[in-house]
Amino acid sequence: MFIGHFGVALAAKRAAPLTSLGTLVAAAQLLDLVWPLLLLAGVEQVRVVPGGPPFEKLDFVRYPVTHSLATVLAGAALFGAVYLWRTGYRAGAWTVAACVLSHWVLDLVVHVPDLPVWPGGPKVGLGLWNAAPAAVAVEAAIFGGGAALYLSTTRARDAAGRFGLVALVVFLTVLYVGAAVGPAAPSPSAVAVSALAIWLFVPWAAWVDRHRGLRAAGVRPPAPA
Repeated sequence: MFIGHFGVALAAKRAAPLTSLGTLVAAAQLLDLVWPLLLLAGVEQVRVVPGGPPFEKLDFVRYPVTHSLATVLAGAALFGAVYLWRTGYRAGAWTVAACVLSHWVLDLVVHVPDLPVWPGGPKVGLGLWNAAPAAVAVEAAIFGGGAALYLSTTRARDAAGRFGLVALVVFLTVLYVGAAVGPAAPSPSAVAVSALAIWLFVPWAAWVDRHRGLRAAGVRPPAPA
């Protein structure tokens, strides 16, 4: 799952309109923000599968920290608690915590059984990636629905808010298609380095959100969001 996680972040703006889209993206993608760092550190492990099916060019051999349900639950609670401490915004705290957990839930749907329930524990996964057209349909629906909810919650204040959002959506879509039909990465280290690019979407989303206002009149975001 890739753009589906961004779809959740976009949709979450409806539940927590005072929370920055950048924060929501960071929460929804927290697992994949940390994962390449632990890959480079040798804590977690992935294997490249040249010539594999569209969504199975990587064999996630070991990721007990970033993608086990137990650590994700702890991370969700910590992210929500820190956000509440910084902003006092309860709806935002619950929402960002839910976004962190949503990543594991969506991965559960598409992954083959490689997601540990706890570090060293049994591995689960419903394997929707084995049916690539269905996986694409589900992910596209989540992303499109999230974008629609974000658009119904916010309005552009200026050209940056309008075209910055369009550029973000188009760029994510192009990356998703490229990852599905393109060749496998040359090495696990190349996977890790390229995955670090996900960090760039956090400030991009925050910048877009600053150039968009809420459709509800009279609402002002707290600081920081």
